[in-house]
Amino acid sequence: MKDIILRIIGNQLVGLKSEADGESMEFITEGRFVRKGEALYLIYEESELSGIEGCTTSLKIADGKVRMRRYGEDIGFDTAIEFEKGKKWGGYYETPFGPVPMEVLTNEIENKLDPEAGTGSVGIDCSVSLKGLTESRNILRFEIM
Repeated sequence: MKDIILRIIGNQLVGLKSEADGESMEFITEGRFVRKGEALYLIYEESELSGIEGCTTSLKIADGKVRMRRYGEDIGFDTAIEFEKGKKWGGYYETPFGPVPMEVLTNEIENKLDPEAGTGSVGIDCSVSLKGLTESRNILRFEIM
C-alpha cells in the first residue's frame, strides 16, 4: 500500500460532443494505491465538493475493467458500477432519496498506471442514463500526483 495524492477530474457533457462545452469538476485528495495480485486499487474519501461526503470510493482496475464502489456508514447506501469498453452495465444508482434505474455504456478506458511505481492515471469515458431524469456523457480521470 502506498499513500498518494489523487487528482480527480470529471467532465459531464449533456447533449454535447466537446469536452470544452461541458461542466467540469476537479478536486485533489489524499488516497491509497494498493496492488493485490494483478489488480490495482485507488481508494479515497469523498468530500463535500463531490456531494457525497462521508463516502469512500474504491476503484479496482484489472483485466481491462474498472469497478467503482462507493460505500460508507454515514451515507446509508452502497453503489457499484463496472466499466468495460463496449459493454453496458445496468443497475440502480442508490441516492439518499432512493434507487434510480441506471445504465452505463463504457466508450473507452485508458489505464496508464504503473503497478511497480504506484504512479500514472486512469481515464473512463462513458455514456450514462438515469432513467427518466437525464442522459449524459461523462469523462472521468484519476491522476496520481
